[in-house]
Amino acid sequence: MLKSFPPKSRRIYAKHSSFISRPLSSSPSSSSSDSSPSSLPNSILTCRTANQALELFHSVSRRADLAKNPQLYSAIIHVLTGAKLYAKARCLMRDLIQCLQKSRRSRICCSVFNVLSRLESSKFTPNVFGVLIIAFSEMGLVEEALWVYYKMDVLPAMQACNMVLDGLVKKGRFDTMWKVYGDMVARGASPNVVTYGTLIDGCCRQGDFLKAFRLFDEMIEKKIFPTVVIYTILIRGLCGESRISEAESMFRTMRNSGMLPNLYTYNTMMDGYCKIAHVKKALELYQEMLGDGLLPNVVTFGILIDGLCKTDEMVSARKFLIDMASFGVVPNIFVYNCLIDGYCKAGNLSEALSLHSEIEKHKILPDVFTYSILIKGLCGVDRMEEADGLLQEMKKKGFLPNAVTYNTLIDGYCKEGNMEKAIEVCSQMTEKGIEPNIITFSTLIDGYCKAGKMEAAMGLYTEMVIKGLLPDVVAYTALIDGHFKDGNTKEAFRLHKEMQEAGLHPNVFTLSCLIDGLCKDGRISDAIKLFLAKTGTDTTGSKTNELDRSLCSPNHVMYTALIQGLCTDGRIFKASKFFSDMRCSGLRPDVFTCIVIIQGHFRAMHLRDVMMLQADILKMGIIPNSSVYRVLAKGYEESGYLKSALRCSEDLSGIGIGCSNLNDL
Repeated sequence: MLKSFPPKSRRIYAKHSSFISRPLSSSPSSSSSDSSPSSLPNSILTCRTANQALELFHSVSRRADLAKNPQLYSAIIHVLTGAKLYAKARCLMRDLIQCLQKSRRSRICCSVFNVLSRLESSKFTPNVFGVLIIAFSEMGLVEEALWVYYKMDVLPAMQACNMVLDGLVKKGRFDTMWKVYGDMVARGASPNVVTYGTLIDGCCRQGDFLKAFRLFDEMIEKKIFPTVVIYTILIRGLCGESRISEAESMFRTMRNSGMLPNLYTYNTMMDGYCKIAHVKKALELYQEMLGDGLLPNVVTFGILIDGLCKTDEMVSARKFLIDMASFGVVPNIFVYNCLIDGYCKAGNLSEALSLHSEIEKHKILPDVFTYSILIKGLCGVDRMEEADGLLQEMKKKGFLPNAVTYNTLIDGYCKEGNMEKAIEVCSQMTEKGIEPNIITFSTLIDGYCKAGKMEAAMGLYTEMVIKGLLPDVVAYTALIDGHFKDGNTKEAFRLHKEMQEAGLHPNVFTLSCLIDGLCKDGRISDAIKLFLAKTGTDTTGSKTNELDRSLCSPNHVMYTALIQGLCTDGRIFKASKFFSDMRCSGLRPDVFTCIVIIQGHFRAMHLRDVMMLQADILKMGIIPNSSVYRVLAKGYEESGYLKSALRCSEDLSGIGIGCSNLNDL
C-alpha cells in the first residue's frame, strides 16, 4: 500500500523500514476503474506483471496531471526497477526529473529523492536510487547524482558508481573523482573494468600518464583484463599530447595481446597521425583497417580529408570525397568545410565556391564555419564585395555570424586600407550583441597604424584598456611600428616598456619594428645591441643560447634594417659582416637588401666588392630587376667605370627598358 508522507531526513537503508499491508486487488482493470489520485499508484503496484503496470501507467498518464501526482512515477519506477527493467525505469526517471524541474522550486535532487522515498509498499526497492543516480548522470546533472550517492547508506550498484565517476571526469572535477572513488572502495566496492577505464580516462585528461599506466598494470594484476575501450582511452590520451610513438606502442601491445582494434581505435590513431601531419601513416593505417574488415564511417573520412587538406593534397582529399559514396557514407558539413578551407588556402576560390553550391544541391545545410571560411578566403584575395555579400546571405538564411566572421571581414577591410568600412562592420557586430574582443581591437589598431592615423589608433588602444581588455603583442607591435614610422620614437619606446611591464614578450615582428625604428632614428649602435641581445647572436654571428625561448630568430627585416643603417652611417665593413651573417644563417637576401649593400659599396668606392657581389647575386638565385641594373649603371658611371656602366645599360635594355643617356639613370 502506498501513502504520502512528509519528506524524511533519514537516509535510505537496504531494507525499507516499514510498510503497511492489506489485501490488494491484482486486477489492473478493476484497479483502473477507481480514478482517485490516491488509488492510481496503488493500482500500478498491484498489477501482476511489470508490463501490465507499465500499460496501466501509460493509460492513466493520458488523463492524469503527472506534475501534481508524481507518486504515479514513483510507483511505476519502483515496479520496473524491481523487475530489473532498468532501461525503461531510467527513461521514466528522466521524465520524472523533467516534470519536477518545471513544477518545483526546491533543488531537483531533493524533490525526486523525496518522491521516491515516500513509497510505503512491499514493492519498494533501494535500487531505485541507483537508477536515479544514472539518470542524473546521463542528463549531465553530476552534482545532483553526487548528492544522491552521499544520501544513501548502502553503496549503489557498481554501474551507478561508475556513472558518478564518469560524470565527474567529463566535468573535469578530478579531485572529487578520486575522493568519491576512495569512498566507494572504503564502502566495499569492487572496481570493475568500467571503473578502471573511467579512472584511466581521468588520468589521461589530467596528463598524468604515469598514474594511468599504474592503474593499467593494477588491473592486470587483479585479473581484470583490459578491453578495447581501455586501450583506446590510453591511445586517445597519448595522441592528444602528440606522444604518437607511445600511442603506436600501445596499439601494437593491444594487437599482440589478441585484442582487435575497433573503428573508434583506428579513427583515434589516424587522427593522431593527421594532427602531426603524418598523413602517409594515417593512410597506411586506413588500409590496415580495411584489411581487418572494418568499414569506415563519416568520422574516418572527415579525419583523412582534413589531414590531406592541411598538407595541401587536395586531389587526394577530393578522391576520398568520391570514395565515400562507394561505402554508402554520406558526407556531413564538417567534411565539406575541410575541403572548402583547403581550396581557400590553396588559392582555388572557384573550387571552394563550387563546393558551397554542391552542398546546397545535396540539401546539406552550411553552418557558420562554412561561411566564415569562404569569407576569409575572399578577403585574402581582396574580393571584399563578394565577402560582404556572403555575410548578408548568411544573415538572410538565419545563420548568426560570430566574432570570427566579423573579425575576418574587419581584417580584410583593414588590409585594403578601408578603415571606414572596417568600423562599419564593427558597428554591425556590436548591434548584434557581439562585443569586440582583443582580436577586433588589435586588427583595427593595426589598420589605423598602417594608414598613418596614429590618433585614431591610440583612441582605440585607450578604449580597449577602459573595457578591461589587455592589449596583446599584436596591438603593441602595431602601435610601436606606427609611432616609429610617425617619427615618435619616444612614444614607441614607452609602449615597448609598458608591454614588457605587462609581462608580454616581444615577438620577431616587435623586434623587427624596434630595430628598424632605431636605425631610422640614427641609433645604429643601440639597434645592434638589441639585435645581439634578443637573437642570442654573438659578435661572430653564431648563436650563444639556442635553448632560450625568449630569444627570436633574426629575419630579413632585422638584417636589412641594420645593413641599411650601417651603410647610411658609412660603416660598410660592419654592414658587409651582417650581410655575410645573414647568408650564413640560411636567409637569402632579397633584391632590396642587395641594392642597399651595392649602394654602400659604391659610396665607399669598393668597386671590386661591387663586382663580386654582382656575380654572387646570380649564384644566390636572385634575378636582377631593372632597379638593380639602374643602381649598378649609375654607380659605375659616377665611379668612372663607363664600360661597366654601359654593359649594365645594355642589360637594362635587354629586359625591355631602354636608356639613351646614362645620366637619366
